[in-house]
Amino acid sequence: MKAAGPLICRDAGEGPALVLVHGYLGGARMWDGQFAAFAARFRCIAPNLAGFGASSHLEAPESIEGQARLVFETLDALGIDTFRLLGHSMGGMVVQQMAAMAPERIEKLVLYGTGPVGVLPNRFETIETSRQRIRSEGLAATAARIAATWFMKGSDAEGYAVCLAEGSRASLQGALASLTAWEHWDGTAALKHFDMPTLVVWGDGDRSYGWSQPETLWKTIPGCRLAVVPGAAHNVHMEKPEIFNMIVADFLSDDSCPA
Repeated sequence: MKAAGPLICRDAGEGPALVLVHGYLGGARMWDGQFAAFAARFRCIAPNLAGFGASSHLEAPESIEGQARLVFETLDALGIDTFRLLGHSMGGMVVQQMAAMAPERIEKLVLYGTGPVGVLPNRFETIETSRQRIRSEGLAATAARIAATWFMKGSDAEGYAVCLAEGSRASLQGALASLTAWEHWDGTAALKHFDMPTLVVWGDGDRSYGWSQPETLWKTIPGCRLAVVPGAAHNVHMEKPEIFNMIVADFLSDDSCPA
């Protein structure tokens, strides 16, 4: 991990830049499998969002746009102008905001386990419930409980320990500020203007984002592609990494994107 601009990020590999943005209560370590799969062909950069992971000491903005600006500032500090961009869950909101703010910088876009609105109609619990439980039960217990919903096997899943470790690093301020950011974010209007090649990836057992969310992305973004992975929940990249990596690698490497 190293500091680059405002955020601490993981940076490895050589080639065209691939930026991976984690979700709520996550961190850059959750992309271990993707660094292993892609760093031979891409320069993989995974920022820790403010308030999370190795950037947990930073004050998190109470807006998705604020997080997007911090990612841009980090990439600017690394001297990266154009890049391929993948965002998961809340990170998917962040990268949608980035695509709306500076579409010319994004060569390809992967929206994974995410949707175009922050207030999720089919989430396993409401934003207010998460907020109240963080305050009443503590952040560590909430992070452990929420991370279990990301897997078909719950806390018995192989990737759960990494999620638990990253979630435990989040700051209380970051966790609460992000929930506020969700409540005030709706990226739907921008979707029809996305002109970069876009792929939506979703696990059919996702308890955070019901089908209506990826469906809206797929049907609204011009020329958008869709990959639905059966028998996987929110963290497809950990539950079925071979399938996830194959789908993403195929999309990132085809001829519809300049080298």
